[in-house]
Amino acid sequence: MHDVLDVRDVVADEWRQLDSSGYDVGDLRSSVLDAVAANDSIRLRTLLVELAQAPRRADWPYVEPSQPEEILAALDEPLRGEAWGGTEPELEDRLQGAWLARCVGCVMGKPVEGLDRERIERYLRAADAWPQRGYIPLLEPLPEGIERLHSSAPRSAAGRFDAVPRDDDTDYTVLGLHLLETYGRELSVEHIALEWLDRLPFTQTFTAERAAYRNLIEGVTPERAAVVRNPYREWIGALIRADAFGYACPGDACASVKLAIQDARLSHVANGIYGEMWAAALVSSAFTATDIRDALLVARSWLPASTRMREAQGLVLELHAQEASWEQLVERLDALVGHYDWVHTVNNAAAIAASLLWGEGDLVQSVGLVVALGWDTDSDGATVGSVLGAMHGSAVVPTALSAPFNNQLRSAIRDYDRCSISELAQRTLVLALDGARRTTDLDA
Repeated sequence: MHDVLDVRDVVADEWRQLDSSGYDVGDLRSSVLDAVAANDSIRLRTLLVELAQAPRRADWPYVEPSQPEEILAALDEPLRGEAWGGTEPELEDRLQGAWLARCVGCVMGKPVEGLDRERIERYLRAADAWPQRGYIPLLEPLPEGIERLHSSAPRSAAGRFDAVPRDDDTDYTVLGLHLLETYGRELSVEHIALEWLDRLPFTQTFTAERAAYRNLIEGVTPERAAVVRNPYREWIGALIRADAFGYACPGDACASVKLAIQDARLSHVANGIYGEMWAAALVSSAFTATDIRDALLVARSWLPASTRMREAQGLVLELHAQEASWEQLVERLDALVGHYDWVHTVNNAAAIAASLLWGEGDLVQSVGLVVALGWDTDSDGATVGSVLGAMHGSAVVPTALSAPFNNQLRSAIRDYDRCSISELAQRTLVLALDGARRTTDLDA
């Protein structure tokens, strides 16, 4: 499934990516399905060329640039956010909270990753865990109608771990810390490519990241790794890599966004890049915003105006201002973004924003809402947790949820397995204190 080394998956997923991004590929659908079913490698490779030549539909209303300078030019009065003005102990506690809550949110969503909304509710009800109040129990046998849980469930369900289970949603946060410690604010896409190849196992990457990694191994330059045989270039992979940049730039959304762009463009384009920009700005602004809506307004201001990301974020904020119910919100979200793949950036970012707003600052309630939506449950839970930890500090994390970690995080990043969460927070504090003393101009 979504195998970047299998041309059948690449062709089928490329058709879907283009169809959802305003390209006129309807006439090629039957050819794609036939070639995939027949495993006709010659025809499949020909179709890749034909898909690459598909024209944009004349009625497509969005303008979604991918080059950094074009993205920044398309922003409409972006907000920096408030500068950090608190004490060092306060910042240390916020960072500890952000790391811990990110881990909690990730693990809360991990066992049911890949299940749809109806199956998640059915499973949680059978486990007497609806609405979700913590880590998900492992039921054996599975309830009727639930064919499987995520393959990580035996290691991520309640009572099944003695450290934060390894996951790409936390691997990339660790790697982001390493990148910033190594290269600082001079971080470039070339630096990131080098560290991926040196620190990150290929088998622990997925979709867009795996496609970019494959391209790097094959000699494609970092500048082009995102666009060569990569149908997943607008999926959520870049968004989950943003947090360390927000941690290192408390209150300085501009600085966090500029770092995020360098990171995202190795593997993503357009809304995939915007997703990491948005998440970095959201985490950064959470350190100093007075409430979550203010942080989300800052984050939305870092999205180019005529984009699907901006539109979806606007809908969530509008419905919240209108005091819509959660059920009304879900109905409107499904109508606008429900057609995307369950790991696309646009729908998942909207889910994160909605869960933060309707969750009213409660970590367990907010993560429970985003998991129940049934898209990328662990990734969304991780980002929700990260934001709330940055905003409220370690007190937002119930002891019952942090204690099972034993202050350790499993990681596939070389030299970081079973690292101490408190040490990671301390090392991030060094970066954040330096960031808090800086100012960043958009044109710098």
